Amino acid sequence: MAEKVLIVDDEPDMLSLLSMIIKEKTPYDINTTNNPIEAVELAKHGNYDLVIADLKMPGIDGIELLEAVKRSDQDIPIIIITAYGTVEAAQEAMQKGAFDFITKPFRKEHILFTIDRAMKWLGVQRENKMLKEQLKALKSE
Repeated sequence: MAEKVLIVDDEPDMLSLLSMIIKEKTPYDINTTNNPIEAVELAKHGNYDLVIADLKMPGIDGIELLEAVKRSDQDIPIIIITAYGTVEAAQEAMQKGAFDFITKPFRKEHILFTIDRAMKWLGVQRENKMLKEQLKALKSE
């Protein structure tokens, strides 16, 4: 089963561009939404492996989305993208648990490389969790 990616951006053109780039070069299932409030619910119930979110959106911003997703799934990597990149915004996103912070315009190769790193990181996190559970089960026998 292919990993699932949720892309959240209030700009339909950016959703289309990111979706096209990822579908063209990866096997991942892509879902998109331009509604960050809907994205929180989708992330809670959709079993996503990665979330890519814009920083500046109406309703709730990318940092608030990041916090909400992390409350329901601490391990899910979240990549924040923005045209308004500042050192302070990047620092805040990383402190709150973002996997990476990418400024627009970005190179296609950069976003694909970051997605690949995030998926590999997630695989290691899941394997680590599974091994800890196995070790705990062995100790309790």
